[in-house]
Amino acid sequence: MKQKKEDLRKAYAKWEQDGAIASLPRIESETGKPLKVVYTPQDVEDIPYLDAVGFPGQYPYTRGVYPAMYRIQPWAFRLYAGFGTAEDTNQRWKFLLKTGNRGVACAFDLATQLGLDSDHPDAEDEVGRLGVAIDSLRDMEVLYEGLPLDKMVSSFNINAPAAIILAMYIALGEKGGVTPDKLNGTLSNDILCEYVSRGMWVFSPGPALRLTTDVVEYCTRHLPRFYPFNIRGIIMREAGASMTQEAGFAFSNAIAYIQGALDRGLDIDDFAQRVSFFFSTGTKIFEEAARYRAARRMWANIMKERFGAKKPASMLFRFTGTVGGSFYRAQEPENNLIRGAYGVLANVLGGTQGMLHPAWDEPFSIPTEESAKLALRTQQICAYETGVTSVADPLGGAYYVEALTDSLHKEIGAVIETIDGMGGAVKAIEKGYMQQCIADEAYRVSMEEKSGKRVVVAVNKFQEGQTDKKLKFHEHDQTVLTRQVKRLMQVRKERDNATVKKALAVLQQEAKGNDNLMPCLIEAVKTYATLGEIMEALKGVFGTFREPKLI
Repeated sequence: MKQKKEDLRKAYAKWEQDGAIASLPRIESETGKPLKVVYTPQDVEDIPYLDAVGFPGQYPYTRGVYPAMYRIQPWAFRLYAGFGTAEDTNQRWKFLLKTGNRGVACAFDLATQLGLDSDHPDAEDEVGRLGVAIDSLRDMEVLYEGLPLDKMVSSFNINAPAAIILAMYIALGEKGGVTPDKLNGTLSNDILCEYVSRGMWVFSPGPALRLTTDVVEYCTRHLPRFYPFNIRGIIMREAGASMTQEAGFAFSNAIAYIQGALDRGLDIDDFAQRVSFFFSTGTKIFEEAARYRAARRMWANIMKERFGAKKPASMLFRFTGTVGGSFYRAQEPENNLIRGAYGVLANVLGGTQGMLHPAWDEPFSIPTEESAKLALRTQQICAYETGVTSVADPLGGAYYVEALTDSLHKEIGAVIETIDGMGGAVKAIEKGYMQQCIADEAYRVSMEEKSGKRVVVAVNKFQEGQTDKKLKFHEHDQTVLTRQVKRLMQVRKERDNATVKKALAVLQQEAKGNDNLMPCLIEAVKTYATLGEIMEALKGVFGTFREPKLI
């Protein structure tokens, strides 16, 4: 017999009174919203199933981007890896691929991310420390030595000099007989997140956005299997953004990039299906899963209603999830294995297409081979031993999860609406709005941890004090700088410097106009012009950016 709504309301009210529910402690969500003790059909009665939830693989894609989800194959297993010289990273990549990693995700050192050659005075202390050092096409050749470029997926996690790294990848492929249309991979190419949080910018927003648009235009026309954007919500969340701010800010940045591509004359359905995202996941399993369900619905809405996309593939929220390093702790660091496993589960229940799962020691050091292997095994055990891949969207229909999904969808929408009201992402960044929101949220979370309101095991609860256990961390090879600079000097000695000079002059001249710079960049890297030399040529036209003082 069908339950009447009024009967349910009365029964719920009686339950609340009999259980003294009002006297129970208040529990809040990750974003500070109060959570009920229990959720019932009352909490989802206004949610239209077909319009707001639907089925996997059908608009609005709340339950997943594909009908079968993981039944055919699990998400893409990848680990973020890069350190030392190209030889060092090549060796680690081969180890990970042999262990079951699908493709490679390249971490670049800070000097490379800022477009500095390894012998630049400002680069000396950073060469090869937080990622691999790439100075020229020669380094890229060594990085991929013995790897099948046409049969693997490469992810390049870099923003300011992203166009130059892509040019090197294309040139590398051509040297090996792999045409651009056969290259498969992803480029971060998300410069706006740098102005918001991390600060790894070089040019001001105008020319920086021009380069990002050059990339998407060139990829659309010549690299049909390559993703020209991987929007970095993770950078902002790791700086302190909440889960809804991460999604709202990332979507607002993506809207700015898409509008730039449309203004360039591209059709939305020609490139939208190759826009992807990279998000940070915490340990609040149900909230994280609901957030990703909400984000899928929101992105589908944006693409269909705001930009008029017609192809279903253009409306899919494609994302890689990773447990954020900010959720790991130095106290009893082995606990990060458990935190990571719960985060992996949240990602899977949220419907991720790929994972770059961090090793338990990754926030403190380059992972060892042992810790990297454990991180990969964590994903593999989840995929093949737990049964979570058997059913698409297994949490769908749960009163709590559906109510959370609807609430988070509204929260993300409110963030985007606020930024739209400011004139878009660039204007919001220039006003310091996103930066201030992140700072405020980071402070709120920090105070909650300090007070004990937000429990972190072995940090503010269940502490055991100092231990004598010595942990094995990756040791930085002190010869990296010497080895890298030696190769850089050799490249400069062996190349045709007159040809390099001419290519840089052509690039600089073209940068003064409005044409796409990718062809010039490809020609420049083929001459073995270095990353730093190319960036200096562009600085001669674009200048550099200095962050304004925000009042």
